[in-house]
Amino acid sequence: MSSGAVPVIGLTVVLLFSACSQKQDSAPSPPSASSEPVVAPAVPPSAGQIETAVVDFKPVQPELVLVGKIAYGEDRYSKISSPLQGRVVEVRAKLGDRVEAGATLLVIDSSDITAAYSEFVKEASELEYSTRAQELAKELYATKALALKDLKQAENDLIKARAEFRRAKERLLSLRIPAAELEKPLAQQRITSRFEMKSPLTGTVVERAVTPGQSVGGDVGQVLFTVADLDRLQVVADVYERDLALVKVSQVGRINVEAYPGTDFASVVASIGDVVDPNTRTIKVRAWVDNRDQRLKPEMFARLRLDIGDATPFLTIPKEAVVEIDGKHFVYVVDGADHYSKHEVTVSNVSSGQVRILEGLTSGQRIVTKGAVLVKGQEVKG
Repeated sequence: MSSGAVPVIGLTVVLLFSACSQKQDSAPSPPSASSEPVVAPAVPPSAGQIETAVVDFKPVQPELVLVGKIAYGEDRYSKISSPLQGRVVEVRAKLGDRVEAGATLLVIDSSDITAAYSEFVKEASELEYSTRAQELAKELYATKALALKDLKQAENDLIKARAEFRRAKERLLSLRIPAAELEKPLAQQRITSRFEMKSPLTGTVVERAVTPGQSVGGDVGQVLFTVADLDRLQVVADVYERDLALVKVSQVGRINVEAYPGTDFASVVASIGDVVDPNTRTIKVRAWVDNRDQRLKPEMFARLRLDIGDATPFLTIPKEAVVEIDGKHFVYVVDGADHYSKHEVTVSNVSSGQVRILEGLTSGQRIVTKGAVLVKGQEVKG
């Protein structure tokens, strides 16, 4: 077989070996001229230890393989901290709980709310007084009973009272007091010092760093909960700038992780970064992956495989079929029942448990696909 195949630089080719595995008692193929006969073992390996298959050309899809890790989806997780000081009186969410957007995570008793509401009540009273004073000043000025400068003073006092009331109201709104509650008359308002911290999105509690009785300081850097959508994650991978033209947004691919060897998780490229890392000469690529079965976990090592170009037929065999002896690669071709010949081969592009044969085999030959090391061992004994 010719060895003139052109290598694809920067790419990894997944080699698919679709020949049906069979036991070693199938009809043999003639050995090649370069074969070395191997004497049949005196005690053949038991059934099932050795399997064979016919070598054939199969279409192989060239692909670009990017290394990265599993991460939360952008805008699909939130680190939650308390906007005010206080003491935690109740924690309603546990680690691993699934929560809906708007669900209460914890309750805080805060003197900040008490102080802010007291200020709000004070400014509401001041506004009511200033409003009446300005209306009375207008009436007195109309009857020449009040000087113009006194009317202007009343109007300025009203402007100031409105600004102070608005500031006090905005402070309460920043503490998550419902706006509808503040629109009610003061006598009907039901505002307490209790603050309910709610989840901003539907997801799973993946981090919890708070307990009942704990004091919180209103520091945005003090993360109490992290809620993330684990049903849809992303893989964040690096692509070398020389391969950037091969990657497109919405490009379909597959993700593989070490925890589930041989399993492909469908993915779609979500975004391509705009900045090249000056040290690695790579750009960040993000791809969505469905995770409703919750098998993928953030921070898992992952490979993102993207199809590029058209499928090309190659002669491929399982990696297990190849044995290495003194730096050379060999496969065992079936010559008869429990009889094999050793063929030196040239291989390339090891990927997904498959190797591409450049020289040493031809289509139609039957080789040992499982148990080649056993045959090698019997050869050494012989």
